[in-house]
Amino acid sequence: MTEHSAIGIFDSGVWGLTVVRRIMERLPGERTVYLGDTARVPYGTKSPDTVVRYARACADILLDHGIKLMVVACNTASAFAIHVLQQELEIPVLGVIEPGAEVAVHKSRSGRIGVIGTAGTIRSGQYVEAIRNLEPKAQVFTKPCPLFVPLAEEGWTAGDVPRQVAESYLKELMEEQIDALVLGCTHYPLLKRVIGEVVGPDVALVDSAEATAAIVEQVLGGLGLLAPAEIKPEHRYLVSDDPDSFERIGRAFLGRPLSNVEWVDF
Repeated sequence: MTEHSAIGIFDSGVWGLTVVRRIMERLPGERTVYLGDTARVPYGTKSPDTVVRYARACADILLDHGIKLMVVACNTASAFAIHVLQQELEIPVLGVIEPGAEVAVHKSRSGRIGVIGTAGTIRSGQYVEAIRNLEPKAQVFTKPCPLFVPLAEEGWTAGDVPRQVAESYLKELMEEQIDALVLGCTHYPLLKRVIGEVVGPDVALVDSAEATAAIVEQVLGGLGLLAPAEIKPEHRYLVSDDPDSFERIGRAFLGRPLSNVEWVDF
């Protein structure tokens, strides 16, 4: 590993590109290799053992690219596989749950924190555990929001339909008087505006992608592995299914056109 080695990021689909986007914004000199396991999406409906097996396979592919740090951008994989990968790999492995939990605890004034995510992520209880490890007195309220996923994928991020869905999902959490809300899925930042409109300005929205990028910078800096900011880096994208579909959909999540999209065989 050197400072010029790439950061590896994986998710079950295109949605982890929201994490890549924040890393690019925060660390413009860093090379990235992103792997979207689009052939086996979604992970949120799989058993924990299956998620661990898939995560190991993704890690093996990224390690072949000589990465210096790995980010598990999938919330479900972070919930079920992060500790396994951290024990088995010799490079730093970061998830998206702990960074999001840390920011939520920092931003909450009352200790009443909401978490939304896929059914698998919410069922795992990992966000609740991470928040309470940081603040034992915190009261954490969770809600699975499965319809946010297809809305984000179809580009329905504004208007009456996503607003009605958000109002339905978030009503229970608002009744609990939360003052911080963790967007516990890599789809949800695309719906950040409509979610913010529903919960109001008194509720701090926590984007785990932003929090994760900050931790990446902190870890690489501590290891002396930060790339010089003036370098123009290469970014690569690997998928296990249709590259054309990934490239088309991924633009919205990355916020820029994609290139160098390659198919990989697991």
